[in-house]
Order: sequence, then structure tokens, then C-alpha cells
Amino acid sequence: MSTQGDGTRAVRAGLPEPQQYEPTLPGPVFAAHFHLSGEPTGPYTYGRDGNPTWTRLEQAIGELEAPGEDVETTVFASGMAAISAVLFSQARSGDAVVLPDDGYQALPLLREQLEAYGVEVRTAPTGGDAQLAVLEGAKLLWLETPSNPGLDVCDVRRLVEAAHAGGTLVAVDNTLATPLGQRPLELGADFSVASDTKGMTGHGDVLLGHVTCRDPELTAGVRRWRKIAGAIPGPMEAWLAHRSLATLELRIERQCANALVLAEVLTKHQAVSGLRYPGLPTDPSYANAVRQMRRFGSVVSFVLADRETAERFLAALRLVEDATSFGGVRSTAERRGRWGGDSVPEGFIRFSVGAENPADLVADVEQALAAATAGS
Repeated sequence: MSTQGDGTRAVRAGLPEPQQYEPTLPGPVFAAHFHLSGEPTGPYTYGRDGNPTWTRLEQAIGELEAPGEDVETTVFASGMAAISAVLFSQARSGDAVVLPDDGYQALPLLREQLEAYGVEVRTAPTGGDAQLAVLEGAKLLWLETPSNPGLDVCDVRRLVEAAHAGGTLVAVDNTLATPLGQRPLELGADFSVASDTKGMTGHGDVLLGHVTCRDPELTAGVRRWRKIAGAIPGPMEAWLAHRSLATLELRIERQCANALVLAEVLTKHQAVSGLRYPGLPTDPSYANAVRQMRRFGSVVSFVLADRETAERFLAALRLVEDATSFGGVRSTAERRGRWGGDSVPEGFIRFSVGAENPADLVADVEQALAAATAGS
């Protein structure tokens, strides 16, 4: 186990050994093919199979996912590509998998595809470890904690113990927490998965995903799926992601602190109901969160009276952009009901807290709430 701090690891992760007159982080390698004579046994043969820029990023993410341990990371073109690789590399016709029914809105699309392939899909909520009730005999348990957008937290250790006792593999979608907030492999999971489009890269300009495993056989299955599907990241995207990891701790530390400040302010506002943030001691998920999370994420969710109030609130914000996704250095917010895939009230707001000065951010939210509720 590494004793270095998160910031030190983040700025050093995946860097090659120093070479005189070479950059500390070499630039992206753009190559569809490589010089290759004789048998194709080397690390780089064809651009769909491997790339030195991916390798450095994969090493970097692995160092953050499980410091000082022997793990393997596979990077993908998007978070959905990473999620799909785990599910479709493991599940076969006749198998059963367990998904959360309150997770990312594209999970129902995966459910349809899995069922079309003859896989039984069972679902249950994240909260209360409800997936335990439908776990028996499953090939794979998929956890999303904290859940998106409801921010429920399940007890990963408890679920892993029950799953492994029955021969079930466990994957954890760790997108919202990032490895600096939660380390699923340390909690016993077989796969740690994330959309690195979000907090890991943090600037809203790269689509990327990853899967990290300890078991080489599981990694081999995931990488085989990447090769078959061709869900590979571009070298520029991979290089930008690696570059962005250097500021991960700085960004996450500020964003999580801001999220807690904002959540505390929102608890006192009469127009706000259903407030969720796992780092609030009053939150239903707090007890689970403090046992397994080191930071509580940059997302706060809450409910305003109705669709019209929510839209007035979003329109009145000045520092906060009305946009989907989360985890970026610039605060964004959206009315999740506009997508139709989440089971949330029409006035439900998912607020991704950025790295602005907290006083400025709070002032903007307060004036927007005042504008949204004027005369009500």
C-alpha cells in the first residue's frame, strides 16, 4: 500500500522513467499500425489493440484505483463503452445479472439488450442494500454508489460478501465518487468502472471510460470485448485525460468542499425539498458513506415545487450552466425530468458543483431561488 498522498499520486501517476531531453509526459502517439516483423508478440501491433498513450493512462488510473497494488486498467471511448464491456464480456444466455433500478438512465437500454441476448435481468433500488433480495444465483451484481441522480449509497462490503458467497461477481460504477472518494477494489469488488468524462477529467471536453480489475482473466475478457466492439479512445483524448489527472485532487477537494457548503445552505431554504448529499450528517446515506467513502462527491440533488419553478431557477442562474453531465470545474445544473429516463419529480434538480469561490456560488444559487419563487 502506497503511503503517498492523493495529490502526489495524481501528479505523478503513469509518468515514464525520466529520459534526458524528453518531456515528462510524452505527447499522444497517433498510429494505426506499428513496425512489425516476424511474430506479432510485442505490446503494439495494431491501433485497435494497443497504444502507448493508452498504456500510460491505464497505468496512471490503476495507481489511483489501488495504490501500490497489482491491478490492470482498460480505457474506453466512453463510460458506456466501459459499462458495456463488463456486462457483455461476462453475461451469457441463461445467466442472470442484477442492476440497480435507480441508476444511470442508459441502464434500461442495456437491460433491453441483455434480455435480447437471453440474459435474465433483475433490478432493485440502491438504498437499503435492496439488491440483496434478488441476488441469488446471479452471475454479476452491478452497483452504482452513490447512485445517479438520487445519491443513495449502498454498503459495498456487505453486498460483495453476500455476492461472493454465492459465486457472483461484483462491479461498482464509481463515476460519482472517483478513486479519490472511494476505492471499490479495496471494498472487495471485482470491477471498478467509471465514466472518466466526469470528475476524473473534470473539464467537460473529453469522453472516456475505464475498467480496473485485479484478476487478469477478468481484464482479458474486458479487453477482448474492447477489441471486438472497437470501443477505443483516441490518443488525443487519452493524453488529455492523463494530463487532467494531475489536478484531480485539487479539483475534487475544492468541488466536494463546495458541495457540502451548498448542501448546508439548501437545507435552510423553504423552497427546497428532497435534498440529498451523502456528506451531510442528516442524509439517509451518511452512515454508509462515512464507512466507505473518503470524499462525498460534487453532486447535490434537490426538488423544487414543479417543472416551471425548476426552469425559472435554472434560467436565473448566472455562474451555473444549464447542461447535463457532472464533475466539471464549472458548476452545471439541470432538470433531470427533461430526459424522461429517471424516476424523479418534474422539479428535480441535479446540481454538479464546480470549483468556483463558494461565496459566489452560494450567492448565485440564492438569487436564482429567490427569482424562481417570487410571488409564490
